[in-house]
Amino acid sequence: MAEFLQFCFSGLTVGSVYALVALGFTVIYNASNVVNFAQGEFVMLGGMVTVALLAASVPLPVAGVAAVFVAALVGLALHRLAIEPARGSSPVELIIITIGASIFIRGVAQVVFDKQFHKLPAFSGDAPIHMLGATILPQSLWVLGGAGAIVIGLHLFSEHTLVGKAAAATAANRLAARLAGIDTTAIVSLSFALAGAVGAVAGILITPITLTSYNAGTLLALKGFAAGMLGGMGKPLGAVLGGLLLGLAEAFGAGYVSSAYKDGIAFIVILVVLLSLPQGLLGKHSAERV
Repeated sequence: MAEFLQFCFSGLTVGSVYALVALGFTVIYNASNVVNFAQGEFVMLGGMVTVALLAASVPLPVAGVAAVFVAALVGLALHRLAIEPARGSSPVELIIITIGASIFIRGVAQVVFDKQFHKLPAFSGDAPIHMLGATILPQSLWVLGGAGAIVIGLHLFSEHTLVGKAAAATAANRLAARLAGIDTTAIVSLSFALAGAVGAVAGILITPITLTSYNAGTLLALKGFAAGMLGGMGKPLGAVLGGLLLGLAEAFGAGYVSSAYKDGIAFIVILVVLLSLPQGLLGKHSAERV
């Protein structure tokens, strides 16, 4: 029982990070139909910028806020300099652009920072919390709580603010939203900035548990994409569900099968979903009448 509970704690912690990465995919996909494979670099920037500012004697809360701001600016620049000029291109071309942007951001981070692995101090100490024979780190509670707060915040933003409703209208029908007087270009720019901020928060929360480096975002982007596909691309609740399920699958796979296959589980999920459940768990299944 203790072992099972330990795997649950580990899976939910890492799954919360995957959920936040998948949410970043969802925010951008809903607003622009772009699958942004640079989303993992936002997570990397959150961790690396915070580490760099902390090394410069900036207090951790200020460094974290600054890192979120930097990632949001990078997301905004990605849209304005790469995505918007290519508006009207095919989905495959846009995906290639985001992959190129990911490589570019990673290269700049390598020059600005370094190639070393870095870690942030835990927000509230490293003393483990014992529960029913299993242990959980206090930082894991920060990850779970932070992910929950972001999900709730995004829901409230979407449902109870004019900008959020404009974003929902743009996601539903961009042309109709434009005809209704909504500045859809600004809304899409906001979605990229918001996705950057969400990714940065994920990076800040997870860096005290796992090391970060200039290339830490590549695998996270793939796993976030797998989580989004599993839950249903474009579905915020699906992104959360997919992230948690993927995290649990990794934890139990590593614990009961072999840790050597842990990273491969995300690729298996992508293949299974594409072959058997293309719409994901919460996606709508369409029927074509002939």
